[in-house]
Amino acid sequence: MLDKSFTPKLTDDGSYTFFSDEFEELFHSHSGAKQEAQYKFIEPCQIKEKVTVKNTIKIIDICYGLGYNTAVALENIWSINPKTKIELFALENDINVPLQAIKSDLLDNFSDDVIDDLSSLANHQKLKNNRLNAQLLLGDARQTIKTIINQNFQAEAIFLDPFSPPKCPQLWTVGFIKLVSQCLGKDGYLATYSCAASVRTALQLAGLKIGATRSVGRRSPGTIANWKGNNLPPLSQQEIEHLQTRAAIPYRDPDLIDTAEIIKTRREKEQSKSDLEPSSHWKKKMVK
Repeated sequence: MLDKSFTPKLTDDGSYTFFSDEFEELFHSHSGAKQEAQYKFIEPCQIKEKVTVKNTIKIIDICYGLGYNTAVALENIWSINPKTKIELFALENDINVPLQAIKSDLLDNFSDDVIDDLSSLANHQKLKNNRLNAQLLLGDARQTIKTIINQNFQAEAIFLDPFSPPKCPQLWTVGFIKLVSQCLGKDGYLATYSCAASVRTALQLAGLKIGATRSVGRRSPGTIANWKGNNLPPLSQQEIEHLQTRAAIPYRDPDLIDTAEIIKTRREKEQSKSDLEPSSHWKKKMVK
């Protein structure tokens, strides 16, 4: 029986997602779970382009959830070259999410090979065959990311996909994103659906260059980042100005152990003391 905290919801592209009672959010946008993975993560990270020049693709999927981002990545890669090898680290706090996605047949719109691989990964947390070497690391991502750092894993693509910053600020802090950035290869890309000014500031403080990705299922764009700033769609003037407001003050968690409420309160205090323009003033100017 499906756990009560995860309710299947049909999205507009025919794929299903879950609703989380804990975070009071869908795991994906209404427009389509599979579509969001393609346009928010796979395409911005230039996965298909990398397949043409690399025999092995290294991926980190943060907040693996139902497994859609990984599933779409696998299908994209193997549709171009079935022999491409993939090394994957997936981070997930609740094993029930991927397990129930499999049990509820929510990945049935993928190929049999992908379903089999991700079913094995969900059930055993490790999988190694002739073209996929994957580990599902369970627990607080603030801690499990250190396992990847310790292996000097340098990813071609990182999918940063937690619940929204107000709901899950722990995984949008300067400290956490700096750890994540240590795992990004020199020519790699980090993609997220969020365009929050606080998130973009944290990415910049980690030393990354940022750009905007297309909007999917919502009016706002996503964010793509890399080390060199090459091949990044530019931010709009409106987005640049947003980074000069109090909304751009990032979440902080110095010891990577604080609760969501402590992290949010710390940011609110920093915002209250800031000389930056309130984001409410900026929004009013945008309406004019």
